[in-house]
Amino acid sequence: MTKQFGLIGFPLSHSFSKKYFADKFAAEAITDTAYDNFPISDIKMLPDLLKQHPNLIGLNVTIPYKEVVIPYLDKLAPDAEAIHAVNTILVHQNGHCHGFNSDIYGFDRSLSDLLPDGYDGGALILGSGGASKAVRYVCRQRGIPYLVASRKEGEGFIAYEAIDGALLADYRLVVNTTPLGMHPEVEQAPDLPYDVLDESNYLYDLIYNPAETRFLQLGSSKGCCVKNGLDMLVLQAERSWEIWNDPPMI
Repeated sequence: MTKQFGLIGFPLSHSFSKKYFADKFAAEAITDTAYDNFPISDIKMLPDLLKQHPNLIGLNVTIPYKEVVIPYLDKLAPDAEAIHAVNTILVHQNGHCHGFNSDIYGFDRSLSDLLPDGYDGGALILGSGGASKAVRYVCRQRGIPYLVASRKEGEGFIAYEAIDGALLADYRLVVNTTPLGMHPEVEQAPDLPYDVLDESNYLYDLIYNPAETRFLQLGSSKGCCVKNGLDMLVLQAERSWEIWNDPPMI
C-alpha cells in the first residue's frame, strides 16, 4: 500500500515540493511512497480530498490556504497556533488532522546563514500574509524588533510610502514575503527606495524562482548581503518529512 503525501494550494503550476520529494525518494531509495499536487480551488474541498485518498499521511499547505485551513484541523502545534498559520498537516489513522508550521523552522535556520553573529538591527517585513507571520514569529523569538509594511497603513502595519533611508538604517534586514518578482513576473519588485541601501543592509527574499529576483538584484547592486528562499524551502520540506514520519506530541 503506497504511502501518500502531497501539497494543497491554488494554483500549483510552479510547485517546488513535488519535484523535491520525488528526487528525495529516488536518492534515498524510499519506496511505496508518493508525493502529489492537489490544486483544490476552494478549501472546502479538503474533506472530500481526504476521503478520496485514504492513504494520505501528510500534506503541505501553500497559498492561499495557510490560514483558512485551520478550521478543518483538530489540533495545532503551539507555534502554528501562535501565528495562526499552517503549512504542514499530519493525517492520523483515525482521520484527525494536526497542523504544524515548518516555515518557522526553515526561516529561522536559513536566517542564521545570512545575518552575522550579534546582529543588532531591526527587520522590515514586506507583506502581511501567512509567510509574514512565520517571519514575525522568528523575529520575536530572536529578539529582533520589526516593522511590517503593507500596501495600506493599518493597525500594526506601515505603508510602503513610509519607508525611507532613516528607517532602512535602523531596520537593516529587509524580508520580502510577497509574491512580487516571482516567475513569470520577474521584472516586478517591492516599492522601496533602493538607492539608500548599502553594505549594512541584508535582503532576504522568500521567493526562489527566479534564484535572483529583481529585489535581490537591486540590493546586490548597492552592496547588500542577499539570500533567496531556496534554503528555507529545503529546510521546511525536511522538517515536514520529520513531522510526518516521527510525529511530535502536541
